[in-house]
Amino acid sequence: MQVFLNGKFVPENEAVVPVNDRGLLLGDGLFETMRVAHGRPFRFAQHLERMTRGADYLRIKLPYTPKEIQKFAAQLIEMNGVQEAILRVTLTRGVGIRGYSPKSADQPTLIMTLHVLQPADLNEPVQWSLITSSIRVPASDTLSSYKTISRIWNVAARAEAEAQGADEALLLNTNGEVAEAASGNLFWVYRDKICTVPTGRGVLPGITRAVVLEICQSLGLETNKRVIKPEHLRNGEGIFITQSAYGIVPVVAFDGEPVAPSPLVDQIGSAYEEMLSREG
Repeated sequence: MQVFLNGKFVPENEAVVPVNDRGLLLGDGLFETMRVAHGRPFRFAQHLERMTRGADYLRIKLPYTPKEIQKFAAQLIEMNGVQEAILRVTLTRGVGIRGYSPKSADQPTLIMTLHVLQPADLNEPVQWSLITSSIRVPASDTLSSYKTISRIWNVAARAEAEAQGADEALLLNTNGEVAEAASGNLFWVYRDKICTVPTGRGVLPGITRAVVLEICQSLGLETNKRVIKPEHLRNGEGIFITQSAYGIVPVVAFDGEPVAPSPLVDQIGSAYEEMLSREG
């Protein structure tokens, strides 16, 4: 598999970054992960817009324009001959002096990698069990609006879930409110309304989250952004997680208890797959 590294296409096993790259040492950077469908990245412009906003906030200069990044990505996809995959774009501040100061780091690193996506098994659709993690994220944190490569909370929460035999972890914020899943945004159905957590509560404004809100509008489904405690989430039905890799992932169990299904989740999932096919 070929990868893109700072303007060059190289074999994956030959792609290296310096040991003093700030992304490696300090998690100083951003990333975006998106679905490639039919050889085209889904909602690439929205992903790059979020990365651009994050880079502006962190004062990291993008080494290429979004159009150039899209062109390089298209070349990478064609070069590897993949149609269904996950594309990851990683931006770090690059090499700098020892310590936290970013003063001397003026040559950012940009990496793009592809991970082949196996065909979905229609007989065994992706469904996850969810547990509430002991990890807490800040309730009001500007950085939560950007997809930084500092994801240790998410890693620790997922490890905790897997140690308990679950597929995914629910992260609460420091107010004890539902924030998001370790790998995506959370939705649930309550009285035929499609609910999700508002941003500004430790929630990353996900691209697939935005797509689902679009879908709900097109289907005439009422949505509600609301703050909720985990004990009240158990009263909902049709809990699902949105993320770029798998799209709509229904939750079948929450903290060891089965989750009531909702036909609205299937309706949204079908609309998402149609959109993916149409736009991909």
